[in-house]
Amino acid sequence: MPPNTISKLDRALANVCRNCPVCRHARQQQSGVAFRLVNQVEHHLCPFCRAYERVYGRKAHEKTA
Repeated sequence: MPPNTISKLDRALANVCRNCPVCRHARQQQSGVAFRLVNQVEHHLCPFCRAYERVYGRKAHEKTA
């Protein structure tokens, strides 16, 4: 499988991150405890945040358009 292919599992994991209340708050507010937590945890511990980045091409804490 090519490295840029997004699987169904990636999409399912990214959907969990998209609906996560902590991640949603971090994306909307761009400050505070939730933002710092998501910013620190996303690459190291959270498979949902890593999948979100693969699927949507931006970090889980970055503001959406």
